[in-house]
Amino acid sequence: MGPAMSEKAAGAQGAQVYSQWLLALHDWWVLGIVSTFAWRCRTKSVLLPFFRNNVGHKHLDIGVGTGYYLHHAKLPADTQVTLLDLNANSLEAAKRRFGRNDTPCVLHDIFEPLPSELGKFDSMSMFYFLHCLPGSPEDKCSIFEHLKRNLTENGCVYGANIIGKDINHNFFGKTMLKFGNKDDFFHNMEDSKVALTGRLSEHFKQVEVEVVGAIFMFKASQLTL
Repeated sequence: MGPAMSEKAAGAQGAQVYSQWLLALHDWWVLGIVSTFAWRCRTKSVLLPFFRNNVGHKHLDIGVGTGYYLHHAKLPADTQVTLLDLNANSLEAAKRRFGRNDTPCVLHDIFEPLPSELGKFDSMSMFYFLHCLPGSPEDKCSIFEHLKRNLTENGCVYGANIIGKDINHNFFGKTMLKFGNKDDFFHNMEDSKVALTGRLSEHFKQVEVEVVGAIFMFKASQLTL
């Protein structure tokens, strides 16, 4: 782990261990099969370009998953990337897959303000992350109250998340949504385009959104006064 990790955060680390074969399985199933056929939003042709096109010079990746996007984005060598997650194993796996040994890893609860030593970022990404946070759209979007303080003047926060309300899910999507929420892996039955857009607009002057299949894609910038 990087030097920014606190002992308090280390005590909350998840227990899942990501081996190479599990990483491959996760990407094949979640980012391949499920994204394509349940959420109807292709990772390679829609989400990956969206991720790549919005990465700034100093970037914070929140909810790092397997490190898929960083691995495939082919970022410029001078891009400064910091990884943030509540699971130490995910951080290690994403850092290893990204392939830059000096990448800082921060084990942190996103509902708490970011460590002051991190400074400000030109961009922050959160892919398949908001729908995993507990609470209502208002509860989960409260994180932007402190995240926006760590954005540069022209910085942006962007991401892609599954919405559960006011969307026509197919049978596969309904099944995944049902079991995901039943097992507390998802918390998104009240998440809708209208609700999430409204909450983002409370924190940012400019909010761009697009719904592809069942995926809510957003980019927020220009901080409110």
